[in-house]
Amino acid sequence: MKYYQITNDLVVSNIALGCMRIGKLNNNEVDLLIRKAIELGITLFDHADIYGGGRCEELFGNVLKNNPQLREKIVIQSKCGIRKGYYDSSKEHIINSTLESIKRLNTNYLDILLIHRPDTLMEIEEIRDAFDYLASNGYVRYFGVSNMDDMQIELIQRGIKQKLLFNQLQLSIVHSLLFDSEFNVNMKNTLNTKANASLNYARLNNITIQAWGVLQASWEEGTFLNNPNYQHLNEKLNELSKMYNVSPSAIAISFILRHPAKIIPIVGTTNIHHLEKLVKANDFMLTRKEFYELYVAAGKNLP
Repeated sequence: MKYYQITNDLVVSNIALGCMRIGKLNNNEVDLLIRKAIELGITLFDHADIYGGGRCEELFGNVLKNNPQLREKIVIQSKCGIRKGYYDSSKEHIINSTLESIKRLNTNYLDILLIHRPDTLMEIEEIRDAFDYLASNGYVRYFGVSNMDDMQIELIQRGIKQKLLFNQLQLSIVHSLLFDSEFNVNMKNTLNTKANASLNYARLNNITIQAWGVLQASWEEGTFLNNPNYQHLNEKLNELSKMYNVSPSAIAISFILRHPAKIIPIVGTTNIHHLEKLVKANDFMLTRKEFYELYVAAGKNLP
């Protein structure tokens, strides 16, 4: 496993385990998954208050309750701001949601809190007061956002004291808006729309992008792995997997890790054996040529 130094006292693994799907597991299975992830070198675990209606945090918290020594070995991140039918970035909701997450997780604090989705009704003063309360009382160490564009981050950052360290965005070989916009500047084609969230903004402002949906083509299509709609891509993935002696899914993760922005893929598997295969993405680095070959194999054109 490799690690990124985010701040002087925050170091995270360059692959995170997403906990959105652990709600279908039992306590023992969650325990085994967490232990295996730690054994493999994963330190960053991603949650949200809405995952499983809170059950995912509860199951994770049961493991910590029975094994309190694990807490200091890991970095726990959770998100808030999505409610049934609407978004809520009010001071009251941010604070209450965070405290409930902390309680479910059987911990005293969150290492990282992200606002889950953009809220057009957000009042920066409310976010400021919520973050100040959570930080000053030791409930949250670091802050960030999720699914936000550059201007939304800029707006929030100007109104708060804490540095926004992360932005969680959808990114895969197929869902590659962050890369598309870089290649197609000033071009008359379907990929010329400038992405509202940009790699350059993140890099210039020391914001680490966390990638979700890393094996996903779209919500409708599901994964691109072994998907007949992406035959050329799977042929290339299989070719490289044989070359590097890893799984095609590890090649897909390595595609994201190859970028110098130090993007953190969030892998959401609940299968221990699959997790073991995924982390092998750290055992090698794709060449520039291989990176671009995968991009083109996904159906994209380079200008």
